[in-house]
Amino acid sequence: MKLKITLGAIFLLALYVAPAQEISDTSFGKGLLNFTAKDSSFSVKFAPRFQVRSVSSWDYDGNQYGSPEHNFIVRRARLKFDGFAYSPKLKYKIELGLSNRDISGANQFNRNTPRYILDAVIMWNFAGNWELWAGQTKLPGNVERVVSSANLQLIDRSLLNSRFNIDRDLGVQLRHKTKLGSNFLMREKLSISQGEGRNVTEGNEGGLQYTGRLEFLPFGTFQSKGDYSQSDLKREETPKLMMGFTYNYNQNAVRERGFAGDYMIRTDGSIYETDQTTIFADAMFKYNGFSFMGEYAKRTADDEIATEADGFTPTGDIVLTGSALNLQAGYLFKNNYEIAARFTTLEFEDVTGALPRNQYTLGVNKFVVGHKLKVQSDFSYTSLDGNDDNITFRLGFDIHF
Repeated sequence: MKLKITLGAIFLLALYVAPAQEISDTSFGKGLLNFTAKDSSFSVKFAPRFQVRSVSSWDYDGNQYGSPEHNFIVRRARLKFDGFAYSPKLKYKIELGLSNRDISGANQFNRNTPRYILDAVIMWNFAGNWELWAGQTKLPGNVERVVSSANLQLIDRSLLNSRFNIDRDLGVQLRHKTKLGSNFLMREKLSISQGEGRNVTEGNEGGLQYTGRLEFLPFGTFQSKGDYSQSDLKREETPKLMMGFTYNYNQNAVRERGFAGDYMIRTDGSIYETDQTTIFADAMFKYNGFSFMGEYAKRTADDEIATEADGFTPTGDIVLTGSALNLQAGYLFKNNYEIAARFTTLEFEDVTGALPRNQYTLGVNKFVVGHKLKVQSDFSYTSLDGNDDNITFRLGFDIHF
């Protein structure tokens, strides 16, 4: 079986490489393959990318920082396909993950298989400013999560995002945009999804998840969709601002963080369910090389402590409830070097047993070809309940064809 798979992969590679010997007018960062059918019935763009980094971390043991721990990883390695099918009004996106972090998370609800599929979604512009999305993709949550990991200002997203985001899910989304003046734009996004995250194959265990988001752009649109790309690479000539507000309700959620975390399974095999609500308020601002992003998140639950079927005995699972604030800013110099800083603070409900955490991060970037080819470094200091906890230094590069 393995031999057949290997031979098949070699055959497909040969089919691709053969025509690739020809000179192409495609430039770096525009996709490795851009193809449109002669009759304009479909198109496909193929763009692989990967991120490699080194991480050095020092933990505080109560008296001093110990010896550093070093780690070298391929943080992300992905294959992205997008284009249109049948009509330019019917677009699609497929993104596959290959790195360990991309595919981890096998469990009984995805048949204990690697989670290769990140996005598999169609987007139909069925009328005017209306779009209907269907499939698996990111929900309209906090702006930092929806920004692609290819377009981050610092090495990775913040602690707010890692603890409180709502990530990807399977379902449908309805999107619309409304002009409120000559420049003022409002965007409305609604979603109904399964509520348990990506690549779930065994059906819906709890209730559904409902998400609504409003975005306001009082000064008009950003260049090159810059409201969903960090750093002001386009050096906006006039101030640009996006303010967003998201409400997410996960009915009868069965995982500790709604879309993620452990399933709250009881000893009798049934699953504990509780309603979870997450809200976000965020903003993105850019002007002449300066960029700012701010986010606030809060998650609540009807009953944080999971119990056995008797309704009294704790199972040991606890819904991660609390709030977080994340502030991030940077300035891009004309030589394409950038300095950036971030402050993140997390507060958890007492019932969770988690301690408050603050993190301060300073970063330096060099953009060779924008976000498509860049070198990044950052230094973070983290305190736990007001006490020294950790120092981390990260260095990495991104390459996106």
